[in-house]
Amino acid sequence: MIALVAVLGLTACGGSRYSSANARGYKPAPVLFATGPIQKACQKANRKSASRARCGCVQAVADRELSNADQRRGAKMFSDPHQLQEIRQSDNASNERFWKAWKAYGKVAAGLCSAS
Repeated sequence: MIALVAVLGLTACGGSRYSSANARGYKPAPVLFATGPIQKACQKANRKSASRARCGCVQAVADRELSNADQRRGAKMFSDPHQLQEIRQSDNASNERFWKAWKAYGKVAAGLCSAS
């Protein structure tokens, strides 16, 4: 009997996993943040929109969308954006593959990190 009262007391203190917000279908957006070469380059670039949260978000997306090599290569573009233009216009297969991956990554990051 005492154990039953203790269990009921503990479950009452824990709250419900079905809050009124969840009952209406509201799900808070996950907070994306990571550290790595893109996050560091983004912060170092000192652009007006490069907040700590946004730079961490774009790194989290990069961790999902880009290889480590593409992340390191892309981080260099923050200090020399003209290099990215040269890669885009290149006929080199490696550059073309990188450009396509970088462009796709940019679309995903823009969608997920715009509110950061």
